Amino acid sequence: MSTPARVTRIGVPQIRQRKGAGSLVSLTAYSAPMARQVDPHADLILVGDSLGMVLYGMPSTLAVTLEMMIAHGQAVMRGAQRACVVIDLPFASYQASPADAFRAASRLLIETGAQAVKLEGGVEMAGTVAFLTARGIPVMGHVGLMPQQVNTMGGFRAQGMTPEAAAQVERDALAIEAAGAFALVIEGTAEPLARRLTGLLAIPAIGIGASPACDGQVLVTEDMLGLFDDYTPKFVRRYAELNPLIDAAVARFADEVRRGLFPASEHCFHGRKPAHDADARPA
Repeated sequence: MSTPARVTRIGVPQIRQRKGAGSLVSLTAYSAPMARQVDPHADLILVGDSLGMVLYGMPSTLAVTLEMMIAHGQAVMRGAQRACVVIDLPFASYQASPADAFRAASRLLIETGAQAVKLEGGVEMAGTVAFLTARGIPVMGHVGLMPQQVNTMGGFRAQGMTPEAAAQVERDALAIEAAGAFALVIEGTAEPLARRLTGLLAIPAIGIGASPACDGQVLVTEDMLGLFDDYTPKFVRRYAELNPLIDAAVARFADEVRRGLFPASEHCFHGRKPAHDADARPA
């Protein structure tokens, strides 16, 4: 009997080499079933702290805990065999000191088996990125619109829209690259700036609300599948509209239960027929 071919997981060194527009496909996943769906098509799966808003209905990502990220990271690793899996360091788990960041990041990698962590920040986090990478923890950076800084930014607003703001985002990006990050997410940033940064960086730039010139693109999978009706970010293209399908399925189930149509006989366990029945089969 033939054995199934072993799937080789994409690693951090392979991701680091993905330069050129369209070279990197990335999507989020927070569960094993979604990871199984995404895995054959994505180069990189991000277990983002966006799960706080997407799965838990939180108003921001700030209340997401390290334990939540570990639990969802473990689930994704059970479902993904091929893609490189990167997990977000949640707010307050890494900003206080490089030592705190190392403790949190090492827990994420040890307890989940993921390949890397992602953290938000620019110049102010460069020392932490250098500390982690020097100690064997691969780090993906994140600049531009940083959801964990929603309070200081005054909301989820596009960044780099003035010359001064653009210069700061550029300083942040270059500092994180110099500190040893293997890739960089550029979120919610003026398109010309994101295009320029992609050209300046030797590591892959992964855009979300940034530029088609970025080396890769990432979206929240639930946004892309149309699982939300209340709000769709400007930078999201819906590739499916699953909400109406789910609503119709749930409505049909509820109707059939109320009318006594479900469960039907074929959905029930009836036990073994008596041995004297003509169609009974021997064990």
